[in-house]
Amino acid sequence: MGVHDGCSGSFETGQATVDKVRAMGFAEQFLPVPLEVTCSECGSTFQMETFEYHCPECKTVYGVVPCHAFDPANVASAGKNY
Repeated sequence: MGVHDGCSGSFETGQATVDKVRAMGFAEQFLPVPLEVTCSECGSTFQMETFEYHCPECKTVYGVVPCHAFDPANVASAGKNY
């Protein structure tokens, strides 16, 4: 898969999304705009600042691919401590 294949496709799981972000080298890069995310595990709300981010309360891992990083609806959960 090329670097830009993730923009046209959708990923079946949050883990696939996080794996893609890691493979692209974007995991620790800052989002263009921080996204407000409500954790699907513990319900806390936080500002997601990088393409891969961990809930500060329960450590659930979230990811979003760069071309979809402007909409919190595209943020996917990969589960705790993924």
